[in-house]
Amino acid sequence: MSPDDVIRLRHMAEAAESALRFCQGRTRTDVDTDDMLRFALTRAVEIIGEAANKVSIEARAQIPGIAWPAIVGMGNRLVHPYFDVDSDILWTTVAERLPSLLRELNLVLSRG
Repeated sequence: MSPDDVIRLRHMAEAAESALRFCQGRTRTDVDTDDMLRFALTRAVEIIGEAANKVSIEARAQIPGIAWPAIVGMGNRLVHPYFDVDSDILWTTVAERLPSLLRELNLVLSRG
């Protein structure tokens, strides 16, 4: 895997860690009432999508456990409509999907 791919995978992991940290002790309804939380989660998921988009085809093929098209698509979906973010989808993505993504990324990154 190229050094650039490793950097991008680290960016994905760091953003996922941040998003999960932001959610600690929070609930789904907090996304509706706390603008800073909503913006922070949106930005973290955008970073994950943008970094995933830059991971090479070869590196993606080495990590088939990651849903690359879905991650890139989610990032694009958040970047372009700005204030038309579905809070349910955002919360589900962070609370339910990011933990497994982070585990997979950490496994790959730990292999060097």
